Amino acid sequence: MKKKIIVTDGIFENAKKMLEDKYIVDIKKGITPEELKKEIKNYNAIIIRSATKMTQEIIEAADKLEVIGRAGVGVDNVDVKSATKKGIVVVNAPGSNSVSVAEHAIGLMLSLARKIPEADHSTKSGKWEKSKFKGMEIEGKTLGIVGFGKIGYLVAKKAIGLGMKVVAYDPFTADEKFLSLGIERANRLEDLYKSADFITIHLPKNKDTIGLFNREEFKKMKKGVIIINSARGGIIVEADLADAIKAGIVGGAALDVYENEPCISSPVFELDKVVCTPHLGASTDEAQDRAGIMIAEQVDTVLSGKPATFAVNFPAASTELMEAISPFFELCDNMGSLFTGLFEGSLEGIEIGYYGKIAEYDTKILTNMILVKILGKYSTESTNIINVGIVAEESGLKIKETKSTQMQDYLNLITLTGKGRDSELLISGTIIGIKNKPRFISIDKFAIDMVPSKYMAFVRYEDVPGQIGKIGMAFGKLGVNIAAMHVGRKKISGEAVMGLNIDTELTPEIIKQFKKISGFKNIKVVNV
Repeated sequence: MKKKIIVTDGIFENAKKMLEDKYIVDIKKGITPEELKKEIKNYNAIIIRSATKMTQEIIEAADKLEVIGRAGVGVDNVDVKSATKKGIVVVNAPGSNSVSVAEHAIGLMLSLARKIPEADHSTKSGKWEKSKFKGMEIEGKTLGIVGFGKIGYLVAKKAIGLGMKVVAYDPFTADEKFLSLGIERANRLEDLYKSADFITIHLPKNKDTIGLFNREEFKKMKKGVIIINSARGGIIVEADLADAIKAGIVGGAALDVYENEPCISSPVFELDKVVCTPHLGASTDEAQDRAGIMIAEQVDTVLSGKPATFAVNFPAASTELMEAISPFFELCDNMGSLFTGLFEGSLEGIEIGYYGKIAEYDTKILTNMILVKILGKYSTESTNIINVGIVAEESGLKIKETKSTQMQDYLNLITLTGKGRDSELLISGTIIGIKNKPRFISIDKFAIDMVPSKYMAFVRYEDVPGQIGKIGMAFGKLGVNIAAMHVGRKKISGEAVMGLNIDTELTPEIIKQFKKISGFKNIKVVNV
């Protein structure tokens, strides 16, 4: 008997025909969540876009489901954790919409620069207001690209063709990618802000990027800058953007994505200097067809019993391997977060070392878990432990694994070294006790013994009497409770580093006040 596939958000005809050769394909567009919960019991696969929400409740009702196919990049509408628990493979179609999103970003920029939407509305309403819609040329202007993955790269190519100067910021993309287009690399966002007449955002949505562009960031930008976002909603604080436009700090904006979608109300909707579209970035026939074909191929692969190329949840591994490496999952996750919080500058290469008993096993999954944390911060791709190696390769990042079963101080040790043009960071960690609790053993060659926590802060200072008291007193004045304090140093009266486990998140304003009260300027915040 043929396996059955349900398609709930539509699929292009080419993809449908491909699947119908081997499977029973039922198109049930617009099916309600209640109906889907009943119907899902009868199917081996489901293909969705963004409208269908694969919740825990629906997934748990699936008796035969082998694969969930998301015909697009993001899987925000899929409870991946629940799917993984049930052994259901989740696949997507990364890169299928890259060209469409890049072209839409350019289109938004041109529409805003030449005031096309306003002029269109005015002309069609029977007016002839030629002098009212004087725009600006983009040739010779500087475009700042934040996030230099596939889409950012394509935007840069198109902008260069239009005669623009391009500067891009992405700390985890190798210099070669910038050099291939002959564009300038910004080592800090602030450097990009100084020169950019237009800024286009191509970042993923995660805890590091949510609210990244806010009131304080807008103040740092070149006056009159125009901002474009066709990446993910929530990266820009819309109320702050509206205020910055009203104040004349930002010259205008073009948005395709919003903090809440579907978006029917936003502070930016009230402004003339803003162009808005309803998340149209991937809405082209070519992108939809490409995504449909890719996801059809992935679903067919899984239903045929083969490993999927673009699976976003856990890879297949033997029971023996999983028992050996799973105690290190939390440590690897923590080390990746620590690295992204502490590393400065551009990153060219990463070396991960495994020492002791752990070196006897295949550690690819552990390496990929660390890389996901590092690359996931800025990559516009849907980065996961399956595809992160490809993402790293495309970014030009050099990855190296070293192993040795010889170990003196610890039964198992994992080291993580990152190198850039002007910076290097080495951290190491291990697991302790019968509960396999993760611990940081060294940070940038400072010996330290620290249990990771959700909220952490790291302060560097000169190792002289009274410093620890200053730090504790400053946080006390700010009402911040320190759960634990760990000090590492290389020598007496030299430089020292303090790791702090904090009970609450340290906001930018708290950090600003801490620096003012304590006098310590070198503080980094890490949230796991």
